[in-house]
Amino acid sequence: MAEINPVLLKELRQRFRTGKTAWLLALYLLVSGAFVLGFMYLNWRGSPGIYQPDRSRTLFIMLSVTQLVLLGFVVPGLTAGVISGERERQTLNVLLTTRLTPRQIVWSKLVSSCAFVVLLVMATLPLYSLVFMSGGIAPGQVLGVFGFYLVTMFLFGCIGVCCSAFFKRTGVSTVTAYGLAFALAAGTGFLAVFLYEMSQLQQGNYWNPDTWTGFTAGMVEFLQSINPVFVLMEILSVRENELTLPTGVNFGLPGWAIYTLVYLAAGVLLLHWSARLLLPGGKRGKNP
Repeated sequence: MAEINPVLLKELRQRFRTGKTAWLLALYLLVSGAFVLGFMYLNWRGSPGIYQPDRSRTLFIMLSVTQLVLLGFVVPGLTAGVISGERERQTLNVLLTTRLTPRQIVWSKLVSSCAFVVLLVMATLPLYSLVFMSGGIAPGQVLGVFGFYLVTMFLFGCIGVCCSAFFKRTGVSTVTAYGLAFALAAGTGFLAVFLYEMSQLQQGNYWNPDTWTGFTAGMVEFLQSINPVFVLMEILSVRENELTLPTGVNFGLPGWAIYTLVYLAAGVLLLHWSARLLLPGGKRGKNP
């Protein structure tokens, strides 16, 4: 029988046996539950009957987007101090003298942090059951959303671990991780809109359409495919609304497939780089 990684076992015990974990879980459910109940009260007030598929679908979309925003705040904060915290406590060098490789150390830190986030996501299943009571939502959509959450938290967690390995101080690592996560979630969307507006200027002959049409359309399509909000809207089958920028370009894969491939590949590369930063010859960031 294979032995469990001792760092992973220690991190899991330390994270799940503290009172802070219970309070954070309760706060997360309180915020999500208050949002759902408040939305239901404002939309169902004065309406006859409970079975309202259209409003139930709107509630499902708002709940999914809200949970995505909460994950964007929770995941980088949990992972941005896993390596820099060891360095600040002067225990990183001791950890590196064990038989564990830097890759195993980095992977253990990521898994222990993401395991708690998975617990947060699974704890919100009763909230989604309220949506099923009113109809209008297919079980496959819920599974797709939860799979989307797993891929998103993987990359956000890898960003936090990489920042924690690069910077010496947890404060700097946390700010950088939040900045990169925000740039990925919001920056790609703003850039897609900007490029789309630039492509519209082709009608005034500011650029050669034969040169720019394919380039801008391809860039806009790719940016939409790696933006969490656009991909979530695709999973929820609402990409036909105003959130979608018509580009006319098809990579041969749905947006969620491109999103999954890019995020998994980027996460693996970040973990590999984080492990190399822990090596004796690895270059680490300096304090500003």
